[in-house]
Amino acid sequence: MLRGVLGKTFRLVGYTIQYGCIAHCAFEYVGGVVMCSGPSMEPTIQNSDIVFAENLSRHFYGIQRGDIVIAKSPSDPKLNICKRVIGLEGDKILTNSPSDFFKSHSYVPAGHVWLEGDNLQNSTDSRYYGPIPYGLIRGRIFFKIWPLSEFGFLRDSPNGHRFSDD
Repeated sequence: MLRGVLGKTFRLVGYTIQYGCIAHCAFEYVGGVVMCSGPSMEPTIQNSDIVFAENLSRHFYGIQRGDIVIAKSPSDPKLNICKRVIGLEGDKILTNSPSDFFKSHSYVPAGHVWLEGDNLQNSTDSRYYGPIPYGLIRGRIFFKIWPLSEFGFLRDSPNGHRFSDD
């Protein structure tokens, strides 16, 4: 009897480990569901919206200008941020001060991206902490799940003019 109980227990532990490994690989390399918080991506993504983030693009360097990404915060690695890619390595970015009086340009160095929130007046982003390393990107958001009234692919940036500054 003890042998049967131990056998079932070890089988259960083995299956748990196997399925745990499969789930880990799926969430790490394929993607997962994410709840976004904060006002920085309004109106595209509202506070508490639920989105799907795929992780394959970051592994194959498939991130493009205009994509919305989840990244580790450069100022607090325990936090994730949700921002739009404005510039890729080698791009020249127009940077504004909060007063909008002083304009300057920054170049995105190799291996980095420039991220900004869609809500420029209420976003802590690359204008504050500079370009972030590509390695901090965790995934690309492309589909909104909740609220159901907005179910579907995400729309373009309300700040589309920011992509083509020379």
